[in-house]
Amino acid sequence: MSDDFLEKLPPAAMAYLEGRRLDEVECIIADLPGIARGKAVPASKFARQQYFHLPDSIFYQTITGDWGEAADEHEGFIERDMILRPDYSTATAAPWTGDWTLQVIHDAYDRKGNPIPYAPRNVLKRVVALYEAQGWKPVVAPEMEFYLIARNLDPAKAIEPMVGRSGRPAAARQAYSMTAVDEFGPVIDDIYDFAEAQGFEIDGITQEGGAGQLEINLRHGSPVKLADEVFYFKRLIREAALRHNCFATFMAKPIADEPGSAMHVHHSIIDMETGQNLFAGPQGGETDAFYHYIGGLQHHLPSAIAVLAPYVNSYRRYVKDHAAPINLEWGRDNRTTGIRIPLSDPPARRVENRLAGMDCNPYLGIAASLACGYLGLMEERRPTKQYRGDAYEGEGDIPRVMGEALDIFDEAKALHSVLGPDFARVYSIVKRTEYEEFLQVISPWEREHLLLNV
Repeated sequence: MSDDFLEKLPPAAMAYLEGRRLDEVECIIADLPGIARGKAVPASKFARQQYFHLPDSIFYQTITGDWGEAADEHEGFIERDMILRPDYSTATAAPWTGDWTLQVIHDAYDRKGNPIPYAPRNVLKRVVALYEAQGWKPVVAPEMEFYLIARNLDPAKAIEPMVGRSGRPAAARQAYSMTAVDEFGPVIDDIYDFAEAQGFEIDGITQEGGAGQLEINLRHGSPVKLADEVFYFKRLIREAALRHNCFATFMAKPIADEPGSAMHVHHSIIDMETGQNLFAGPQGGETDAFYHYIGGLQHHLPSAIAVLAPYVNSYRRYVKDHAAPINLEWGRDNRTTGIRIPLSDPPARRVENRLAGMDCNPYLGIAASLACGYLGLMEERRPTKQYRGDAYEGEGDIPRVMGEALDIFDEAKALHSVLGPDFARVYSIVKRTEYEEFLQVISPWEREHLLLNV
């Protein structure tokens, strides 16, 4: 392997390989659902290649593997090759493999060198660039919720919590219990070990309210870097779970009557010239930009729900009094509102979007959330009056089914202008294809209650 390649690796990847011979490199890119697609190549070959090819059709696939008719209408479905170039700053270990392997995230370009507009990482980069053009640096901090569940090999069987060290299934309604966290100790130990090998810093792991539900908080930073980490973390956590005869699931609502899993996103904006938080004034007060950002989220998030809640299962999470928002109210230190202002000192003032499900593609979820805030800043939107009290007592104003969310998304031209019209077109076609697939499935509920009664 050439020294030139090794010199491009981040410190954590260099430390992982110290005294070892790199065997393989996984060249990967996230598709629309956030699944890692790509190729595994011998390290010696990777050192010699500057790029590799994959067909653009990877962005036209539904979660079931079917295809949306989203190709360019003038060319048809010809599966044109993209050029995928490595971002060496993303090189990180794959510590669960049997040999010494690195993963490297790639960016997708067409043959003229233009970014593929519906590649999720490119969508997020586009939104970040719009902020930077205004002299703003967006900062995010995602929270990841997920369940550790018993192995489930039969789709017809209900999902059950995993069995912990005690030999008993994980218990519900044990939020923040250290004893509950200890039940998953071996899995969590591997999560920490894998994260350390990959150079990721975990801000904390807590037990959430569901049976076997955990939350990992990540340190704040660059939106693209943090989306890369969530993308990597999903795979890392799944691999850690498999080592201990259980599954990790990021479904928004895997178990009936249990809370759903969210990817809360905290936002702040730094003035690139002064280094100051745009949400805090000279005396620490709340600025117009702070209120405009909230106003943008309130006004534009309904249009973005199809991205933040990308599957039919996603809408089962928006249940009153089940730890997920049902409206777009905002409040200070209020976890019943869709938009929360956490307790903080003025320099750390931030706005938390609690609507995104953990099933969303992290690049697209963060991009959509940032896009709504950006539009609020540019349009100087004013929010509604702060909500005081239990927001579950208010009216729900979030789309409740995927079809409705897609209808609203399709009309959202302002949001499309930020995320990219080509992305909006492809995303809508693929998601409608997926939704039509779902509507062809007859559910157990229908067979139980309709078969002999209607």
